[in-house]
Amino acid sequence: MKKIPLSFYDRDDVVQIAKELLGKIIVTNFGGQITSARIVETEAYIGITDKASHSYGHRRTARNEHMYSPPGTAYVYICYGMHQMLNIVTNKKDIPDAVLIRAVEPLNGIDLMAKRTGKNINDKTLTRGPGNVGKALGIYKHHSGLFLLDKEIYLLDDGEKMIAGKIGTSKRIGVDGAGDDALLPFRFYIKGNPYVSGKRN
Repeated sequence: MKKIPLSFYDRDDVVQIAKELLGKIIVTNFGGQITSARIVETEAYIGITDKASHSYGHRRTARNEHMYSPPGTAYVYICYGMHQMLNIVTNKKDIPDAVLIRAVEPLNGIDLMAKRTGKNINDKTLTRGPGNVGKALGIYKHHSGLFLLDKEIYLLDDGEKMIAGKIGTSKRIGVDGAGDDALLPFRFYIKGNPYVSGKRN
């Protein structure tokens, strides 16, 4: 098992990266409390031209500043005043492409995830949906800006291969206000995985 290198994030095709993130393992280590999970659902956002992106039209604010960070940076924002949403910044510095991690399958530290979320360890909503991902993995807004090759949040590749037939594709969830861009097929998920949010067919 190896840590995913910078070269993985430092590419200009965020849609392809979102697809290739399926099956990768995300690890958090906060104060020696370690949790890990396999990524089973993602969404791609093409920064400048995508009306569903926080940085559409070069929008740059205190909230989305970390989208303009170097590739391999964590971008965490708060949704509905409570959900901590983890995104992975890709492409080059100042090109704000990012991938939202929508769902993961728990691997290690499941008891800790359950404690953080107030859920049962066998509850498939434990890490279903981006709000639950952040809560279960202990990720909060103050973690935004962390580099994913450091020690607190990082991704691993254990050789799990995603064959084309196992990958589902659809429009993204909750971006209906983005006009035609709301219909872009930028959501990817592992078919049949019980932790996938939204439609799993």
